[in-house]
Amino acid sequence: MRRQAAFKTASGCFVYPRHQTAVRPPALLYHQRVRYSHHGPAQQSEPPLPAAGGPSAAPGSTRPYATLNSSVPFTNAPTSPPLSILPLSTIMRSLLVTTISSSPLLFSPSLAFLSVVANPESTFLNPDRNPVLKLIMEQTLYAQFCAGETPAQVKVNIQKLKELGYSGVILGYAREIVMNESEIRALGTASDAAGGAESKAQAIADITAWKDGTLATVDLADDGDFVALKFTGAGKGSVQQLLRRSAPSPALKEAIIEICERAKARNVRLLIDAEQQAVQPAIDDWTIEFQRMYNKGPDQRAVVYGTYQAYLRSTPATLSRHIAIAEAEGFVLGVKLVRGAYLGTEPRHLIWDTKVETDNTYDGIAESLIKREYGDVLKPHSPSPPPPSPSPSPSPSPSTSTSTGRTTSTGHPPFSKVNLVLASHNRVSVERARKLRNQQHRTTGSHQIELAYGQLSGMADDISCELVHAAKAVREQQAEGVMVEVEAPKAYKYLVWGTVSECARYLVRRAQENREAASRTEDTRKAMAKELRRRLVGGT
Repeated sequence: MRRQAAFKTASGCFVYPRHQTAVRPPALLYHQRVRYSHHGPAQQSEPPLPAAGGPSAAPGSTRPYATLNSSVPFTNAPTSPPLSILPLSTIMRSLLVTTISSSPLLFSPSLAFLSVVANPESTFLNPDRNPVLKLIMEQTLYAQFCAGETPAQVKVNIQKLKELGYSGVILGYAREIVMNESEIRALGTASDAAGGAESKAQAIADITAWKDGTLATVDLADDGDFVALKFTGAGKGSVQQLLRRSAPSPALKEAIIEICERAKARNVRLLIDAEQQAVQPAIDDWTIEFQRMYNKGPDQRAVVYGTYQAYLRSTPATLSRHIAIAEAEGFVLGVKLVRGAYLGTEPRHLIWDTKVETDNTYDGIAESLIKREYGDVLKPHSPSPPPPSPSPSPSPSPSTSTSTGRTTSTGHPPFSKVNLVLASHNRVSVERARKLRNQQHRTTGSHQIELAYGQLSGMADDISCELVHAAKAVREQQAEGVMVEVEAPKAYKYLVWGTVSECARYLVRRAQENREAASRTEDTRKAMAKELRRRLVGGT
C-alpha cells in the first residue's frame, strides 16, 4: 500500500482491507474458540505485531506493514460490498466531489471560488443572501461535509448515519477562528484595557454566543456521542488569554463549566480541538484542568478529551507529562490522537522534517496508549528539566507533581487510565491499531482501554463503510451465539452544523485537506466509481 504524500488532517480517518469471506464447517464455528486472522483458515496463533519505528527513522524508509482481515471472515458475514450501504445520491455526490478534488485542473478554480464564498464582499457571493448560490452549495459541498442548518435537520442526518451502522457521531458547531501570523501578533500585543467597557461587553457577547452554540450542539448529540469544540471560538478576548497562557476569565470558565456539566448529564463526551501552536500550550493547560474536574468516577470514562498532534516534535513529551499527571492525580486521560491540521500556518521547526517521522510518531503513540505501556516513542515523563514554554506561565501547583516513585514490572512508572479517539485517514495506522486490539481481545477480553475510531464526514467513505461492515459482521455472529475473538470497532463520523455561511471556512479547510491528500482522494474516487458501475449493471 502506497503511503500518502502529504500530512494528515486533524480529525483524520482510517481504513481497512477489503472485506473477505471464508467458509468454515458450522461445527467448528459454533463449538470451538477460533482465532481469526487474515491468513484464512482458523489458526491457533499469530505472528507478533512489528514494533512501530521511532521518529529517527530514515527519511523515505517504510514501516512494517501489518495487515488484518478487518471484517472478520465468518461464514455468515455480509457478502455485499461495504459501499452498498450508502444511498445512490451519496455515491454520486461523493464521486463528483472527489473527481474535482483529485483533478488539479478542476480543483484550483473550485477552491478559489469557495474561498471567495467563505469571505464574501458582495451580496451575490453570499450564500445566505443569494438563494441560487445557497442551493448549489447545499446540494454539493455542504451536503457532503455538514450536518444541517437547523436542529431538526441535524437530528435527521445523525439518525441516518446511525442507521447505516455507525456507533455515533462527533458533532461540532461551525463557529471557529483561524488566524494568520499578523493577526496573532496583533492580538498578543493588544492591551486588556483597549476598548474599555465596550470591549468587555463584546467579550461577554462572544462568550455567550459560543456557549449557546456549544450547548445546543451537546443537546443535539445522543448518549455516547462526542461534541468537538474550540476554545478560540469564544472570541478574540479568549484568544488573548490563550496567547498569554493565562487562566480563562471568570465568564469563560463559567461557560466551560456549564458546557461540561451539560455534557456529563447527557453522557456526551467533549473533544477539545487542537489549534495553532501560538495558543496550544494554554489549551493544554485548560484541558487538563477540566479533565481534573470531570474525568474522575467509578465508570472510568472521560468526559473531556485533549487533542494531540503527532506532526509536532513536542507531542510525545507533552503527552507523557499529561499521562504522569493523570496517574498521579487519579483521573482518566482523554486523548484524541491526530496527525495535525495546521501545517500551512505553523513555524516549520516545530514539525517533524519528514512524513515518515510523523507516521512513526503517530503509530508509536497509538501503540503505547492501546497497551498502556511506554515505548520507544512515548517515553516516561522526566520531571526535570522542564520543557521550555513558548510564553510565561504560572508556577505549577503542588497538585501537578508527577513524581510518584512507583514503577511497574518493566521498570517504568505506572501508566494512567486512558480513553482514546484514534482519528486517522491512514490505512497502516488503523490496521496496526486493529491488530493490537484483536490480539488483546483474545488474551484479555474486555480489559482494554475505551477506543473509538473517527473520521470526517464526506471523506473516505469507502474506508468507513468497511469499518461499519466489520462491526456488523461481529455483532451478527455474536447474536447467533458464536464466540468471537475479534473486536467490533466503534466508528464515528465527524461533522459540523450551522448555516452555509457559518460553515464556509470549515468547507475551505476540508477542500484544502483534500488537495493535501490527493492519493487518498483518488482512492475514494475509484471506489465510488466502482460502486456506481456495480449498481448500474445490477450487481448485489
